[in-house]
Amino acid sequence: MTSPLVLGPMMRYVDETSASIWVETRGPAEVTVHATGKIWTARTFTVHGHHYALVEVAALEPGTVTPYTLQVNGTRVWPDPESGLPPSKITTLVPGRPLRLAFGSCRTSVPHDASGNRSHGVDSLRAYALRMASDDGTPWPDLLAFLGDQVYADSTSKHMQEFIRSRRDIKEPPGKELKDYEEYAHLYYLAWSDPANRWLLSTLPSAMIFDDHDIRDDWNASRTWKQKMATTPWWQERVVSGLASYWVYQHLGNLSPQERAQDALWQRVAGHAGPDELDLSDELDKLVERADSNPETYRWSLCRDFGDTRLIVLDSRAARDLSPDRRALLDDVEMGWLDENMRGGFRHLLIATSLPFLLPMGLHHMESWNEAVSEGAWGSRAAKAAEKLRQALDLEHWAAFQKSFRRVAIMAAEVADGKRGSAPETVMFLSGDVHFSYVSEVRRATGSRIIQAVCSPIRNPLPRLMRSVTAILSYGLAESLGARAARSARVPDPPYTWSGIKGPWFDNNLACLEVTPEGLDLWWQKGVVEGGDHLHPRLEQVASLTITPRNVEQPAPQAP
Repeated sequence: MTSPLVLGPMMRYVDETSASIWVETRGPAEVTVHATGKIWTARTFTVHGHHYALVEVAALEPGTVTPYTLQVNGTRVWPDPESGLPPSKITTLVPGRPLRLAFGSCRTSVPHDASGNRSHGVDSLRAYALRMASDDGTPWPDLLAFLGDQVYADSTSKHMQEFIRSRRDIKEPPGKELKDYEEYAHLYYLAWSDPANRWLLSTLPSAMIFDDHDIRDDWNASRTWKQKMATTPWWQERVVSGLASYWVYQHLGNLSPQERAQDALWQRVAGHAGPDELDLSDELDKLVERADSNPETYRWSLCRDFGDTRLIVLDSRAARDLSPDRRALLDDVEMGWLDENMRGGFRHLLIATSLPFLLPMGLHHMESWNEAVSEGAWGSRAAKAAEKLRQALDLEHWAAFQKSFRRVAIMAAEVADGKRGSAPETVMFLSGDVHFSYVSEVRRATGSRIIQAVCSPIRNPLPRLMRSVTAILSYGLAESLGARAARSARVPDPPYTWSGIKGPWFDNNLACLEVTPEGLDLWWQKGVVEGGDHLHPRLEQVASLTITPRNVEQPAPQAP
């Protein structure tokens, strides 16, 4: 018998007394969560023929761990008694307890057999899920932060292409790439339906932000890129479908109940009392179309405080201003919001941005040079060549938006120097995107430590040739040569310099962070296949590091 549950349940926003549980169902339904002898209910709404509900579980006790079950139209659909996995649980936050966080980015949706592991490596998220299912005493994180490229709309798997062929001519544009909402819905199904990962996401709260591949490679890299895409007959449907599906599958669960109550679309869902299921398709499409053309009309970023730690999750893709005279990675409204939230008074300030804020300095200088030349520093002919290079090598991180980079760099220094409230122990940027992991630190003798920690990919490793190219462009002579090139294009030197204290490494990884009395513990883990058992990889630590306060002995930055 086919289950009425398509995807989920997914544990999303959880605090001390509430939890948000998201599902996709096969048809219009009433969805109920049962726990502690209580019942919480939500009706589904529909978007382009798909049906969703978000159940707001309230009035829980802080610091409790509670098994729950899920029913759709009165039929119990979760947990699956045949899965062999533990019961799903709601774990509310303990007030004042130090934060434990897992994070990473870039995860492709291919099978977990020998062929998939050979082409894309072992899924580190799935290896982590199996470890947690073993109940070996490993502490659970409070939150799993996905920092972009949850799905790849432009680089599709064999299974996704089979679905595309079943409904349209794959030889017609956009070919093997996604075209519409229906294809996005299937891509999310492929990403989240593996039993082990599905179980993990039913128990571990998550927050998510997009990056370029959620929509398309180099999304909003430049005005030239955006103008080029606007000329294609399929782009408008693609970006609207990508953002609409992101709102449903990722963004909605990021919000607290209070934030959702202020969202105009969610007000329509929560206030719907008619006999028929609410169809949100047209309103959602209009909202995201407006957000794409004018990013100041909608915010995808979020900010949460966990005791003495603040976590800011930044939209570094949709909020860009690409006009030549105002080019910025964050438009004025988004930058103003960040300015308000970049504050001291916490033990740790974490800024999660899919794109590394502090690239290896060789790459940083190269991207800053490329931006200046692309924008006309060496004339129009050089600008055209630099634009081609920008798109070919993905030179569109923070370093390629110098106006935004310098402003945020100054904000971070002001927080670290106690000019925005009492100085924290660390100001740390958490990122992904680049398909290698590393830790860098700003060279400064006083104030808070300013750190960049990267975990990428969860499952999508660079080919070995690209690893060598990346290392050449990032390290060694690349720093001095890149600095000369940037100065030749009249790019000012960065407000400060930084260097590596760990890495790089290129494994598929999932990173974890824990606030401890000594500082911040960081470690990266990968899945390892033993004895040919590809379905049950072992979790193995790749690297670890403790970030201690400045008055405690700390590792010296590596030589560039």
